Amino acid sequence: MKAAFPGSFDPPTLGHLNIIQRSASIFNEISVVIAENSQKSYLFSAEERLELVSALVKPWENVSVAVCTGLIVDFLKKNSIPVIIRGVRGGDFAYEFELSMMNRALNPEIETIFLTTDPAYLVIRSSAIKELASFGGNVSSMVPPEVEAALKAKFDD
Repeated sequence: MKAAFPGSFDPPTLGHLNIIQRSASIFNEISVVIAENSQKSYLFSAEERLELVSALVKPWENVSVAVCTGLIVDFLKKNSIPVIIRGVRGGDFAYEFELSMMNRALNPEIETIFLTTDPAYLVIRSSAIKELASFGGNVSSMVPPEVEAALKAKFDD
C-alpha cells in the first residue's frame, strides 16, 4: 500500500520526521510530497526543500520525495497513490477535515488518514520556527541539525 505525506516543509521539522517515521512503519511506500504553490511565498525554494527532505529521509528505504506544483489529487492519481497522510495537532482538525473533504470531492478514490502529533511536537509550527530563527533564537529542539544550519545560513545573509 502506497501513501503520500504532502506539505510545504518550509522548513522540515522534527514533527514532520515523526509522522514520516510512523507512516513508513505502516505503509509499504511513502512519498513525501513537497508543495510548490505559486500563491505562497517560501523561505526555502522547492529545490532547497527537496534537498533537505531527501537527506532527512535517507534512513527509510521505503520513503521517497517529490515536488508537486499542481493539485495533490492529480499527483496521487498519476503516481497510483490512494492514501494521503496528514499530521494533526490540537487546533488543526477542522482545517484538515475540510481539506480532506475537498480532496475527496475532487477524487473519491483518495482516502485521508490522520495521524495525531506526538505530544513532544505539539507546538512545533514551521512559521514559528522561521520567526524564531530570524531573530537568532535556538531552534535545535524543533528541527534536525541540517535544517538548523540551513536556517542559520538563510538569516545570516
